[in-house]
Amino acid sequence: MRVLITGNMGYVGPAVTRRLRAALPSAFLAGYDSGFFAHCLTTAKEAPERLLDEQRFGDVRKIGVKDLRGFDAVVHLAAVSNDPMGNRFEAVTDEINHRASVALAEAAAAAGVANFVFASSCSVYGFAGDGRARAEGDALNPLTAYARSKIATEEALRQLDLNGMTATSLRFATACGMSDRLRLDLVLNDFVACALSSGEISVLSDGTPWRPLIDIRDMARAIEWAIARPAEVGGKFLAVNVGSDEWNYQVRDLAHAVAAAVPETKVSINTAAPPDGRSYKVDFSLFRKLAPDHQPKETLASSIEALRDGLHAIAFSDRDFRQSQLIRLKVLERHIEQQRLDKDLNWRDRLN
Repeated sequence: MRVLITGNMGYVGPAVTRRLRAALPSAFLAGYDSGFFAHCLTTAKEAPERLLDEQRFGDVRKIGVKDLRGFDAVVHLAAVSNDPMGNRFEAVTDEINHRASVALAEAAAAAGVANFVFASSCSVYGFAGDGRARAEGDALNPLTAYARSKIATEEALRQLDLNGMTATSLRFATACGMSDRLRLDLVLNDFVACALSSGEISVLSDGTPWRPLIDIRDMARAIEWAIARPAEVGGKFLAVNVGSDEWNYQVRDLAHAVAAAVPETKVSINTAAPPDGRSYKVDFSLFRKLAPDHQPKETLASSIEALRDGLHAIAFSDRDFRQSQLIRLKVLERHIEQQRLDKDLNWRDRLN
């Protein structure tokens, strides 16, 4: 099997690379990445890309059919990948996350790729205040540019003539866990960093919003399933929630779980804060039915422990981490300030 992974130098990419190399030792694995965050290695003593057979550098907006010929599967992780970045780069988010993703799928189909895997998000459910867990057939309520870009891509994939290609849109719960390219702009990761650096977790909301979470190692398990999913299991195009019912948590519960794992951590909750519009529980029963052998195995405790121990291992103590390269928006802003990237996230030294 030959697999191309876009965005492999991001937060989730190293876990996917390691999982696929272990599960498919004889496969040809290639990465395709812009390199925005290539320098943001946090824990690795060696680059995780060592496990690939080939690393390509390029802009996902420029991938063509010739780049994809000979691949059996494409795993599309590349994206402007959270709400703050989507708000700061709204037009570029649509260009990369939506339009380039659709063009990539069309090119993959034309190149004869058998399976296309798109990393979507449960954030498409937005606000669901009635407490009922949302399933794939429920109405969507995307509240941000990031969520809207994911839905726009899903709708296009649903309608495309895929030339026999099987397409899977994995609606992932909110990512968490330790990575060789760690991000601390994710709720659980942020809480662990706060506990270790200051001994206090400040929950800016009233703590009641619901978030489904998934460890990046479990995301990689789902991707392993999707790259070989036959069309008779879910259809030629499938959008499926990926996570576990047990991982639907309220934000305050996450904060207290971290405090329990990091002794002497204080938790403060802003009970007077206005409601957070992003609150939703998710039903993962379809994924459980379709992929029984690739279900999440991590627990909240194991994810917190891996983050705590991983940050301890690098002697993390930065109280000002929200201004560091562990926050993806800050990395992009510094690339722009130092004139490495233009405002549309193109490398300046590659412009003609």
